[in-house]
Formats: sequence, structure tokens, C-alpha cells
Amino acid sequence: MENSPVANAFMRLVRIMDDLREKCPWDRKQTEQTLRQLTIEETYELADAITDKDWKGIKEEIGDLMLHMIFYAKIGAEQNQFTLEEALNSISEKLIHRHPHIYGDITVKDEEEVKQNWEKLKLKEGKKSVFSGVPAALPALVKAIRIQEKAKQVGFEWDTREQVWEKVEEETNELKEAIGLNDHAKMEEEFGDLMFSLVNYARFLQLDAENALEKTNKKFISRFTRMEAVAMEQGKSLNDMTLAEMDAIWDHIKKQNRGI
Repeated sequence: MENSPVANAFMRLVRIMDDLREKCPWDRKQTEQTLRQLTIEETYELADAITDKDWKGIKEEIGDLMLHMIFYAKIGAEQNQFTLEEALNSISEKLIHRHPHIYGDITVKDEEEVKQNWEKLKLKEGKKSVFSGVPAALPALVKAIRIQEKAKQVGFEWDTREQVWEKVEEETNELKEAIGLNDHAKMEEEFGDLMFSLVNYARFLQLDAENALEKTNKKFISRFTRMEAVAMEQGKSLNDMTLAEMDAIWDHIKKQNRGI
């Protein structure tokens, strides 16, 4: 494995990072803090490529993120905090420890039992809550998904999708009541509860709620920009059109591009 193409490619990137850190003014100036936002952007670019099933883009973004990980490890070593070798060995040891059904004598029947064992092992390692590993900075929709998945691993879960849909209807009615009272704080609370229950329902349908919403975002942008183009072809601006005129173009675009 040491002389495999993958190992050689990995070490090539490590050596390039060493060169850049020593010789390039921009790379030499970077810190873990200045890289943070860039890493977040690269992560979202990978997420976009995954949503679009853009395998060329996925390959490119994996490379970009790999560079960032090696960059952080380089900075960590310079600060006498840790080495790249230590980081890699740490995740390897963690994976071995948390997969006793592979590296030990534990037997599991399915992926759900694997997840449950994972959470139990993390608690034994000193985690005080099943939510300890959920980053505070996660976007709210993604965080809701992770929270629900974590709660499920300790048995806090509905039995059927029908029960979850009843909760969606219950939260919908509570939002309507808050709207009727014109209570803004209550409306916000109930709207949040409704979104949380819809995320839960998506989980029971085995759908990724965040990805589903992002696909709808992309679909809306695509249709809207085409509507702008059609209006321009007609010598018009959307600002000068009535809603009915815009709706007519929108409906025409939908009929032409079902599923887009």
C-alpha cells in the first residue's frame, strides 16, 4: 500500500503543500482562522456537485477539500499541536473502536443496529449527550435532520409515518391558530415546529429534506431566469409586467419542461 498510486498521489499533495507553505506568500500567510470560511465554501461547492450528480465536480471538490485538510494539518504541526500522521491514526483508531462488528466479536443485524451501537460507544467515551457531536454552526435544516437521527438511535422515534403525518397536521393547525391570534412570537414558534415535523416526515419517507429543498431552489431559479429571458425576448421587463402576465409565462415554461 505504501507505494500504491493512491499513497503516491497523497504524498505528492503533502509535498506540494510543504513547498507552498515555504515559498508562496499567500499560502505562508494563511492561518486556521483565515482558511475557515474558504473551507466552508468548498464544502458547499461539494454539496452542490453532489446535488447535481456532477461527478466531475465531485472529483474536483474532493481534491480541494483534501488540500484544506492537509493545510490544517500543516498549520497544526507548525503550532506543535498535532501532526498529519497523528490525525490520520486518530480517525483510524476511532473507526476500529466504533466498528466492533468488523474488528471485534460483536454481531449486528442491520445498519440501524450499527448506528445504535455507534451512539452507545460515543457515550461510553465520555460524551454527555447524544447531541454532543452536532455542530452548533450547522444550518438549521441540516441540524434538524441530525438531531432527529441522533434521537432515533436511542429509541426516541415514532413507529409509523402515519403518526408523523398526524404530527404535521397538528402543527399546521397550531400555526393557523397562532396566525388567527396575530401573535408574531407564537407564529414563529409554531412555524418552526411545523418545519421540524416536516423534516421528520421526510426522514420517514427516506428523503433528504435539505437536498429536496435545494433541488426546489435550483428548479425555481432555473424557471425564473427563463421567465426573465422570455420577457426580454418580448421586449419587456418583469418590473413592468402584471402578475397574471408573469404567471402565464411561468405556466408555459412548466409545461415545456416537466420535471425541471
